[in-house]
Order: sequence, then structure tokens, then C-alpha cells
Amino acid sequence: MTQDNSSSRFQANGLATLIGSLPVTDHREAFALIFAHTPDIPLWPQLPSNPKEGMLSQFSEGMPGIIEEAGRTYFDIQTETFAEEMLAYFEQYLAALDDPSLLPGSPFAVSPDRAQGLFALQEAVAGKSVVAVKGQMTGPFTLLTGLHDREGRAAYYEPTIREMVVKGLSLKAAWQVQFLAQAQAPVILFIDEPALAGLGSSAFLSVSVDELGQELNEIIGAAQAAGGLVGVHVCANTDWEFLLSTSLDIVSFDAYGFFDKLVACKEALYRFLERGGIIAWGLVPTAEKEYIERETAESLLARWEEQAAQLVGGSWDYQTLLRQTLITPSCGTGSLPLAHAKKVLALTRDLSRLLRDKYL
Repeated sequence: MTQDNSSSRFQANGLATLIGSLPVTDHREAFALIFAHTPDIPLWPQLPSNPKEGMLSQFSEGMPGIIEEAGRTYFDIQTETFAEEMLAYFEQYLAALDDPSLLPGSPFAVSPDRAQGLFALQEAVAGKSVVAVKGQMTGPFTLLTGLHDREGRAAYYEPTIREMVVKGLSLKAAWQVQFLAQAQAPVILFIDEPALAGLGSSAFLSVSVDELGQELNEIIGAAQAAGGLVGVHVCANTDWEFLLSTSLDIVSFDAYGFFDKLVACKEALYRFLERGGIIAWGLVPTAEKEYIERETAESLLARWEEQAAQLVGGSWDYQTLLRQTLITPSCGTGSLPLAHAKKVLALTRDLSRLLRDKYL
């Protein structure tokens, strides 16, 4: 499945990009905001106003045994047709794994019904010069722990569904990279994993970190083989040593609230940077309106310098760190009032400009 990795041309260089969601209902309005604030690395917008663009339904499309009814998504492997549907699904998986040209039109393609912004991005990018294009998808741990059966048992603990979801998401990742590559620019794909914030908690004591790492790497590897650069986005604290040990290219995190947790894993972070890893520094706050209101691009520049100072030393100076940095909001803005979302986008753009002007 290996292709020429066009993303090897990508240099982060403190450029700005966004995280997924925007609080608008019209894609034209969404793209006007995206290109006004992050024209170098535009992304396709997720609009939470559309219930079909929720984290569970958007990327479970086409998977056997996953049922949507009355606004609820759940799994059921007891139906009469499940075994037959599962067999057909795995046959299609093996065929597409062997021949990626089969991905369009397969169950591993995301439909316009579920991700209108993904398809609209092609038209929005046409005629524009971009450094890269960015997509996103729900990660396996978040999907499997958010999806339950009728009795409330998480899909993560049902081996049949778990294997199907991991295999399905791996080819959905490959398909999305292949689709976005039509823009003739390097492709960045973020795997959204908010549920990883629960690692180590009493709710997930039985979760094997080794198995979870293998599953994440399977999906990351499929997207990388298709030519993409792959990030994992966690908007709270998690086991950073674990995450940095996977094969991801970009670690995306809430630097406004949790930098101290990440930097506590300094040796793992240095190893990640030394192999060319990129930090998506989510330094623009999105969680609290009062923080959004009080911050300026200048105050966030000072905050970045204070944080980066904890990594400077040896072969790492501010310029070198910035070359392996993306500037992002700490999370998506889909749940914010539009005025606050616009300020987040403006801060992201302006902070990136200040940093690039000062250090590059």
C-alpha cells in the first residue's frame, strides 16, 4: 500500500492550522473563516450543527453491526445478518488493502452526507497555493469506548467489533489521505482521541496500553503508507510517554492547560523531536471564555517562549523548535459562540505570524 510520501516535503515552521469544528452552519462561511486565518494549512470543517457529523456516526459509517436509530448510535452483533455482513466487510478490507484504488466507492470511503466539508474543501482549495491540507477523523479508542450495545457495554470490550473498527478506521484513514492528496499538496491527518484522557483511570484499568498502541499504530501506519503525515490530538491530559512511543508524526495537545504534563516527559519528547516529530502547540485557549477574552497574540507569544525555554538546550534553540511546531487552538471551536471562535482564529493566525517574524 506504500505510495510516494508527498508529505515528506512538509515543513511546519510555526505555521497555523485549526482543530476540526467551527460554530457555523454554512460551509461557505466556514471556508471564509479558514482561509482568512489559516490559509497555509486549510482544513475541512466539521459542523456540529449537523448530527451526522458527530464523532461516533461520522466514521462508523458502513461498518456492520453499528445501528443508528432515534438519534442513538449503538452496536448489535446478534442480528441474523451480522455474520454475513462481517464476512463481506473483511473481504472488502483485504481487497482494498491489496489494491488501494478500490477505496473510493468502498465502505471505507466517507460519504458527502457525513462529511460535506471534506468534499467542499476540494473546490475551496482550487486555484489557491497552500503549504498542506489537513483532515481529521475519530480515533479507535474514542470510537470504541463511546459506542455501546443495548445493555451499555462498550464496544472496546467486544473483540469482533473492536477488530472491525480498527481495520475499518485504518482504511478510512488511507482513503481520506488519498482523497485529500487530490489537492496536490502534502496531507496532514489528525486522529482525534479525547477518550485517551481517561487512560489510567478506574474506568479503563483493564485496557492494555500495548494493545492500544498496536491499534493506533495500525491506523497511523495505513495513513502514512498512503502518503500522509499523521497527528494524534488529545485535548486534555493523557499518558504522554505512551503516545510519544507510537509512530505518530505530530503530537497535538492543549498547551494552554497541559504543557506542564507533556514537558514532564522531556526525554520522550526529545526522542520524538529528534526523529523529526512535530508539536502542534495548542496554545490558544478554547475551554474558558474568560481566557479567550483576556489573551492577546503578544501574551501568547510570551507564554510560548516561557514553555519553549523548558526545552531549549543542547541542539534545541527557539528557532529549531519553531521549525518543528504548528500553532493551533487547544481544541475545536464548534461549541463556542461565534464571536469567541473568531477571536480564537485571529489569535491563532496572529501568534503564528509573531513567532515566525521573530524566529524564522
